[in-house]
Amino acid sequence: MTDAPATLAEWRAQMAAMRAAIASLPPIENPISEETVPEWDDDDDDDYPSEPRDGPRDVWDFISDDDLDEIDFGSSSSVGDVDGGAPDDGFGLAWLVRQCEAIAGRQSGLDADALQAKILGVLSGPGSEDEVQSGLIDLVGYDDLDFVISLLSHRREIVAAEGREVGPGVRLLSKAQRDEQLRRRDREHKAAPLAPAYAKAEEYPHVYRAFAAGNTLSHSGAKYALPAGSQRKSFEKYEEYEIPAGKTGTLGTGQRLVRIADMDGLCRNTFKGYQTLNRMQSLVYPVAYNTSENMLICAPTGAGKTDAAMLTMLHTVAQYLTPNPLEDHQATQFAVRSDEFKIVYVAPMKALAAEITEKMGRRLAWLGIRCREFTGDMHLTKSEIVQTQIIVTTPEKWDVVTRKGTGDTELVQKVRLLIIDEVHMLHDERGAVLESLVARTQRQVESTQSLIRIVGLSATLPNYVDVADFLGVNKMAGMFYFDASFRPVPLEQHFIGVKGKAGSKQSRANLDEVAFEKVRSMLELDHQVMVFVHSRKDTQLTAKMLYEKAVDQACVDLFDPTYHEKYEAAMVDVKKCKAREIRELVPKGIGIHHAGMARSDRNLMERLFAQGVLKVLCCTATLAWGVNLPAAAVVIKGTQLYSAQEGKFVDLGILDVLQIFGRAGRPQFEDVGIGMICTTEDKLSHYLGAVTEQMPIESRFSTKLVDNLNAEIALGTVTSINEAVKWISYSYLFVRMKRNPMAYGIEWSEYDNDRMLIHRRRKLAIEAARTLQRSQMIIFNETTEELRSKDIGRIASQYYIQQTSIEIFNTMMSAQSTEEQIFQMIAMSGEFDNIQSRNNEAGELTKMREPDRKIVRYKVKGGIDTPQAKTNILLQAYISRVQPEDFALTNDLNYIAQQAGRICRALFMIALNRRWGFQCLALLNIAKAIERRLWPEFQHELHQFDRDLKKDILDKLDYNGYEVAALRDMEPAEIGNLVNNFKMGTKIAKLLDNFPTLSIEAEIAPLNREVLRIKLHVIPDFRWNDHIHGTSESYYIWVENSETCEIYHHEFFILNRRKLYDDHELNFTIPLADPLPTQIYVRAVSDRWIGAETVTPVSFQHLIRPDTESIYTDLLNLRPLPITALKNTALEEIYAQRFQYFNSMQTQVFHTLYHRPVNVLLGSPTGSGKTVAAELAMWWAFRERPGSKVVYIAPMKALVRERVKDWGTRLARPLGMKIVELTGDNTPDTRSIQDADIIITTPEKWDGISRSWQTRSYVKKVSLVIIDEIHLLAGDRGPILEIIVSRMNYIASSTKNPVRLLGMSTACANATDLGNWLGVKDGLFNFRHSVRPVPLELYIDGFPEVRGFCPLMQSMNRPTFLAILNHSPEKPVIVFVPSRRQTRLTAKDLINLCGMEDHPRRFLHMDEDDLQVHLSMVKDDALKEAISFGIGLHHAGLVESDRQLSEELFLNNKIQILVATSTLAWGVNLPAHLVVVKGTQFYDAKIEAYKDMDLTDVLQMLGRAGRPQFDNTGVARIFTQDSKKDFYKHFLHTGFPVESSLHTVLDNHLCAEICAETIITKQDALDYLTWTFFFRRLHKNPSYYGLEISAEEHNTTEAQRAANNFMIDMVNNSLNELAESKCVEVFPNGDVDPTPLGKIMSYYYLSHKTIRHLVRKAKAGAEFIDALTWMSRATEYDELPVRHNEDLINAELSRALPFPATAFGLPMWDPHVKAFLLLQAHMSRVPLPITDYVGDQTSVLDQAVRIIQASIDVMAELGFLSSALQFVSLLQSVKSARWPTEPPMSILPGVEVSTKAKKMTLQEMSARYKNPPQLQRLAAELGVPSGRDMDRFVRAAATVPNVKVNVTAVTGELTVSLQRLNALTEREARIYAPKFPKPQTEGWFVIVGDVNRDELLAIKRVGWKGRVEVGGRPSASAAIKLPAEYGENGGKVDVVVVSDGYVGVEYRVLGVEVPAKPVVDGDAKKG
Repeated sequence: MTDAPATLAEWRAQMAAMRAAIASLPPIENPISEETVPEWDDDDDDDYPSEPRDGPRDVWDFISDDDLDEIDFGSSSSVGDVDGGAPDDGFGLAWLVRQCEAIAGRQSGLDADALQAKILGVLSGPGSEDEVQSGLIDLVGYDDLDFVISLLSHRREIVAAEGREVGPGVRLLSKAQRDEQLRRRDREHKAAPLAPAYAKAEEYPHVYRAFAAGNTLSHSGAKYALPAGSQRKSFEKYEEYEIPAGKTGTLGTGQRLVRIADMDGLCRNTFKGYQTLNRMQSLVYPVAYNTSENMLICAPTGAGKTDAAMLTMLHTVAQYLTPNPLEDHQATQFAVRSDEFKIVYVAPMKALAAEITEKMGRRLAWLGIRCREFTGDMHLTKSEIVQTQIIVTTPEKWDVVTRKGTGDTELVQKVRLLIIDEVHMLHDERGAVLESLVARTQRQVESTQSLIRIVGLSATLPNYVDVADFLGVNKMAGMFYFDASFRPVPLEQHFIGVKGKAGSKQSRANLDEVAFEKVRSMLELDHQVMVFVHSRKDTQLTAKMLYEKAVDQACVDLFDPTYHEKYEAAMVDVKKCKAREIRELVPKGIGIHHAGMARSDRNLMERLFAQGVLKVLCCTATLAWGVNLPAAAVVIKGTQLYSAQEGKFVDLGILDVLQIFGRAGRPQFEDVGIGMICTTEDKLSHYLGAVTEQMPIESRFSTKLVDNLNAEIALGTVTSINEAVKWISYSYLFVRMKRNPMAYGIEWSEYDNDRMLIHRRRKLAIEAARTLQRSQMIIFNETTEELRSKDIGRIASQYYIQQTSIEIFNTMMSAQSTEEQIFQMIAMSGEFDNIQSRNNEAGELTKMREPDRKIVRYKVKGGIDTPQAKTNILLQAYISRVQPEDFALTNDLNYIAQQAGRICRALFMIALNRRWGFQCLALLNIAKAIERRLWPEFQHELHQFDRDLKKDILDKLDYNGYEVAALRDMEPAEIGNLVNNFKMGTKIAKLLDNFPTLSIEAEIAPLNREVLRIKLHVIPDFRWNDHIHGTSESYYIWVENSETCEIYHHEFFILNRRKLYDDHELNFTIPLADPLPTQIYVRAVSDRWIGAETVTPVSFQHLIRPDTESIYTDLLNLRPLPITALKNTALEEIYAQRFQYFNSMQTQVFHTLYHRPVNVLLGSPTGSGKTVAAELAMWWAFRERPGSKVVYIAPMKALVRERVKDWGTRLARPLGMKIVELTGDNTPDTRSIQDADIIITTPEKWDGISRSWQTRSYVKKVSLVIIDEIHLLAGDRGPILEIIVSRMNYIASSTKNPVRLLGMSTACANATDLGNWLGVKDGLFNFRHSVRPVPLELYIDGFPEVRGFCPLMQSMNRPTFLAILNHSPEKPVIVFVPSRRQTRLTAKDLINLCGMEDHPRRFLHMDEDDLQVHLSMVKDDALKEAISFGIGLHHAGLVESDRQLSEELFLNNKIQILVATSTLAWGVNLPAHLVVVKGTQFYDAKIEAYKDMDLTDVLQMLGRAGRPQFDNTGVARIFTQDSKKDFYKHFLHTGFPVESSLHTVLDNHLCAEICAETIITKQDALDYLTWTFFFRRLHKNPSYYGLEISAEEHNTTEAQRAANNFMIDMVNNSLNELAESKCVEVFPNGDVDPTPLGKIMSYYYLSHKTIRHLVRKAKAGAEFIDALTWMSRATEYDELPVRHNEDLINAELSRALPFPATAFGLPMWDPHVKAFLLLQAHMSRVPLPITDYVGDQTSVLDQAVRIIQASIDVMAELGFLSSALQFVSLLQSVKSARWPTEPPMSILPGVEVSTKAKKMTLQEMSARYKNPPQLQRLAAELGVPSGRDMDRFVRAAATVPNVKVNVTAVTGELTVSLQRLNALTEREARIYAPKFPKPQTEGWFVIVGDVNRDELLAIKRVGWKGRVEVGGRPSASAAIKLPAEYGENGGKVDVVVVSDGYVGVEYRVLGVEVPAKPVVDGDAKKG
């Protein structure tokens, strides 16, 4: 063995190291968790086991007795100073006071004096050093360990200074000494008397209880004796326990009441009328009002908990006030940001909820804060929820709301404070609901990282510490316990148990006797008494019994009220009362009160009792809850009450007892309140124990675990067993299982081995999951332990249906159940298991069942003694509006009705889910029958208007049996005749008009053999009446098979009052399977109104299903071609940088594309390498047709840009080729286009250019047209593609130069048709979707129909996160969402979900420095937050730099996730391993609804999945609604058939061809149509285009004739439309000529409807606002997007602009209104409200120039000079971004609107100030600051042209020449227009007319010619032919030359003399 000194040295070193380690410990928030340290109690030591430890226990186990001699353990060896030296004044009281003050200052909620007293208590206590140390750490926490060590080290000094005796010495003893001391202590302990109360150290700072020895709990909840002074008395008829009243508490030392005057302005105004807070509230105030701590306040009833709750509310409200009252104490006026927060107050009963709502609402009304009740009775609409800040609700209601998860997002996500009143309900039946709520809230706090403060209010509880743990309360700060001394009036309690068997006659007689005796004894003391009974009937019976006994015992005078001063006045009111009982009882001094009385009668009783007129009030418990009416004494007579839910008599709840006792004692009058409870002998101990808080409250969660777990799985918060285990840990059940395992069936050994009860929780979760799976409510994968909700589970959760009921429904439901079977099934529900049959009800139930009574309409099987039969009878009786006589039966009836309505709705949803049409109709009708209390088949529908129609009228309607539809066809007189009351005829007719039916028109179009598209037009067929219909009516619309009743599709349709007259359209697809039914039914059934349903049959007689001739090209197993096959070194070098071999698809098409001139259609999935295929065709063109041009047409600007960028760098530069981009954004000059080899353009642009192909030589040079994404023919731009192809073919045939066509698309179902149209013979390649370089795993997830788009999107966020973790935890992911807003919301939710993980920044792959550099470059706040978590955003609303940064970070794998809108799929080639398409709908402003995305968009998104270089497979998940799942499944695998949409916009294209003179007769128009794709598809799929041919006639000559007639009608209709717009002239012989207006329309690429509108509105002398309004109404703006809620933004923007949008005469959500506002905002230079508007404004301005130019030409054509000039002025204003009324000089930088600026025009400036020094001088005069601003001014001013105009006139013609006098300073003569999105060049309008007559003769637009370069002085000239009369006669004309870009720049040459035509004198004689 080692020698002693070494051991000693080692031991000392260890001690020093331990101290150092303790000193360096980091601060710990919650030092001691409940699992590790129990609440030690002197009595508990034996109950709580010490932790088992192996090996040596302490230092003495390492040192032998022999070695001890070496160590000197004298008395001086006590523990040394740790904190390094004593303070100057020693460790005395002064030192302790300083330390306590410092700690109290740091830790909120601590009082320095209280802390000092407690510390001294602990130090002077008898505890061992370990106990003292533990006690001190509990008091001050781990943050102040040095202080604890100092206290322990100097314990004697400190206690001595206080003058107390210290406990046993604090010396280190030898092992022998220690053992001896332990034995001695043990003997003393066993023999010693109980220590006095003060010796017990209190553990928590805010527990205020007078220490009552014995009446506390050990941790396991053992019982102890009653409080001191209690007496037990026994009498002949009863036994009584009397518990004396406690003393009224007084303020402790250092405590004072908080004065209202000392509080801030918020509290002062809220607590008006108060002087101070009471004692309890004053103690709570610092924590409640000044912190955000979770709180538990346990206090007796009446102690003022509601005001304590009000303090926590005010703290929350204060965060949203300006100014903040916590910072500015004096402020009393506040602005509330009321839409940013919600406070939820959960009250246990509806009655209490109403009281709280009234109280809180009144208190906070001064702030404008709204408080509303939200319970089963009081439903709030969505708008009411938005307007309400404080919502008072019941646990069940709040559970339903939060279960929806996303349904009430507006509500749930804004909650900042949750107050749960009467939290001791946890041990009640309803406790499970509270547990579920708190668990859900705490998980929400964790997941969203948002603070939701939880405050629990409760009566005094024994195990309040457990409840605090459950609520997440910091026990050192937020846990408050107040004992009975805090009652305003101390309570003396009497517990009386009457003898006799419970329920027997003897027992009831004794109860009456005792009750009377107690009431009499109270009256003798001159006390008022409330007697509480448990049924309404009993109030009267008890009142009569009391009076009768008073008469018997001759003590009536005790009750007599006549002597009272207010008796006479009271009797006046009583005589007016309708209730006979009240009139009889009040003169006897007794009142009654229950919820069944009229409100006025209840108020009267309350008033008379409060005034003292009534001595005794017999009432039910609702009075205790709902009305604050105290009495000196309360007597509870009997504790049995009937529960309809249980179906039997149950014990009165402890909650109710405490609430009733809380009404005892009136602070103003009595010193003591008396509470008496009279119960049966057997229940006495139960109430005695519970009320005197001897029993801990236990959890009831396990009984409801299955249903609650289902709710969480349905909500998506629990997705695996592990999450379920974690979820259970948030429950009170978990807290109690750890504290008292035995009570929950947990063996001690199990608990000992698994202190966190993980295995027990797993077992609970797995058992519950298996139960749910057996009921088909969830999918439970036992291997992966994954939990997924099924529709039935979701429905059960939403409608609060028990799992036991679902089991019954699963077995009993069938597709053809009759009404009788449905009633039987509802009655079988688990919810009614407790309904019990009693003998005394048999008679009444049998009577109801009699067929003659017509109460029970559907047969009830079996006797009436079963719960099911009773339920069924009562449910039918409820619908028949029967009121039972028996009180318990009435309760049962109401309970059944309440439950049945909900159950029936759930059954309807299940039937809808199973697609059972017949069943749906029956169930919906029964659900409405229960809600309306009306029999659909036996009573007339007009019974629903029973307020307006009398019973006799309704009876006659029932008798006559006419349906609503038949009555509607009658005249009022006929109806009057029918009901024998002519007056009523008109009234009934009016009501029939209000009966809300819909009429439906259906259009069908087959997409292929298996899928039919249906379009429904929904038309309201009634007159809206707000009184009857409210703000909206809802309907279920479904399509069902007429033979099998199977539902193909269903939708929930809401008809809003606001949009009643809009077009309502529903589009969807349904599957078609053989055999086809002869017809289908479209049903529209009202959700609320019985009989409001319509059925529209849709016949399939003319339905022709097109053959699905999907011809696919098989991918051949060829050896990949090397790039050397190109046999062109330049090209090989280009491709060698990317690959050496072409892929399989490219190899297969190589020969056809590269070596043959044939037209090709290449169908192949996105990402399969089609771009390279297009390049092969280009190389063919340049090789075989040198000097020719290639046109590449892409359907979107984004694609054009991507192609220009890619080909520009990769092909053009190395090969020296020229590429030109032609889009709306980019229009190069003609020379650039002529020089280009490749033109990359959009369909619209190429259509516009090729319209004038005869005059554009470069169009004729085209040898190859590549049309990318040609399958978009079916989309909006499809018709343009059709026209282009037809035109290119026409050009080729005209010029004899063949044009090769290459169409590229994804695989499509009707490729043959597409190929035929493109002229493809053997160049058709249509590869399947599986032909991808990276194989794709595709999953389609269906989501249940959630009402509202945002909730649906939100429900997809968690599955998105799980999909990422599952498929791509490390690799890149793109999440596609439908809107810009959704990118932000999705990213935010993904961040929140990351926050719940161990590694919140798991998606970020860069270091902090790198991150900060990138964040500093980001402009958008949402993007900043997202990138810091590794998530990028990408949408068109971001500025370009932000978009590029997102792309770059994603490409370099620095961020893992990109959340993008669908534009990314088209525009940027960014592949990812996983693609999630989150939602397949988007908001379409035109229909103001959500619309399905095109399948092509979805395919394009899927194409981004899989990275060829990195992945072996790509993964794609599509999240869509359940109803759309089959559609995507079908078409994503078979390909989508391409159809034409040319027939919808034929007129504009016909006009263009007429103007180009391609069409000059109607026959030409028909011939032209035969070139189109439409012509081919019309024959193949006639039903799609609305051509009706019977199936037999299909493909016959008859069909040909019908098709020809159809096309002739189309052409005629289009030409008539064009003629109406004055764009063409149609002659009787069939010739067609263009008009000048038609040419304008075609030239400017406008719709003929724009021209029509302009011509209609045009007038001479138009004003500027007219011009702006007319052009804003252009059809081109129809497509301007209006997103959700932008109508509100428009209204706001309108207020900031010169011309309000209201003048426009269209609603705020109209795109034309938006265009009008954005143009004004541009000219006013107003900042736009949201980033989305920036892009929208650019697109509006983009179109504006051509619309205005066309408008100028139209005005010129009509000859309106002033109107044309206004449009020119508008064009100038749009380009310069200034109003014409503003000083023109203000367009220049740095110029303020000064006087000088107002006087000068731009023309004057350019003429007078010609060089930079002069301009600088001018700038100084105009107040432009010197420096950069002045330089910018000089540069801008120099660009303004100074022009000389010269006019020469010859006969019939004018020549106007323009010469620029100052040199150009910008290339291409660009104008200074910094606010216009695209560069503009100088242009001039030369207008000739007569200014005086306001007549315009001619107009010409001219641009500079000659040296158009910097430094040049170009010129321009225009030769203008004048009208014939000027040629003949001559005359004067005015010439106006106007700039098209600079405001006010205008040169006028007035009165130009035009010479007349010279006269030739033919008769002149020869000379």
